[in-house]
Amino acid sequence: MEWNEISLELAKEVEKAVMPLFGTKKAARTVGRSPSGDVTKFVDSVAENVILNRLSPLGVNIVSEEVGTITGESEYTVVVDPIDGSYNFVSGIPIFAFSFAVFKNENPLYGMIYEFVTGNVYEAIAGEGAYLNGERIRVRKAEEGKYALSFYTRGWGLELIKRVKRTRVLGAVALELAYLARGAIDGVLDIRNYVRPTDIAAGVLIAREAGAIVMDTEGKELRFSLSAEEKGNIIAVNDERVLKVVLDSLKQNTF
Repeated sequence: MEWNEISLELAKEVEKAVMPLFGTKKAARTVGRSPSGDVTKFVDSVAENVILNRLSPLGVNIVSEEVGTITGESEYTVVVDPIDGSYNFVSGIPIFAFSFAVFKNENPLYGMIYEFVTGNVYEAIAGEGAYLNGERIRVRKAEEGKYALSFYTRGWGLELIKRVKRTRVLGAVALELAYLARGAIDGVLDIRNYVRPTDIAAGVLIAREAGAIVMDTEGKELRFSLSAEEKGNIIAVNDERVLKVVLDSLKQNTF
């Protein structure tokens, strides 16, 4: 299958369906709960219906945030988050994206993140690099003492704030991983035991193909299952020096 064509067509279909709802009360209306226990908003259900209508006829396995896992007999699994950053979306904050990743059995093949507001398309093919709008991208070289990280925590590792120049939380982890890949930030750190495979499946592949180091909080290579229920942590950085600063800070638990 031409996954790049399928993913972009699907992203555009989702965009057409949801953008009239951007920043509206209707978009934020609660209509249920996802398999991971999070609230499902009306806009999430609209986007999810677009996904299912497009992917179900292909016969692939589907892992999506709101409906969970739909298992067929295919060796291909699509892990998708129709709107990563849905809180931003319903709040009228223009930082959100479409995230789409394809696995053959357990192995990543292709990842794509579509940034609705800018129209930027981030892609990666396993073993063939990462791209922004068709141009090759790489993580930037970290400047010691000037590290800028997206940092999500509930109190763990606050020592890190003293050791980097900037911390920020943009509310869309998939998109932040794409920003890491293109060299806009030095790392993405979410240690709330909250991030799901649907949030990061595409972003991890794109970041790794751009040269990023992606680990868990033990400093081991990050692994995750193709699941809509699993929650965990992620450390993704552009440089071994940044990784050391992060891991050292986590050892100084400030709960």
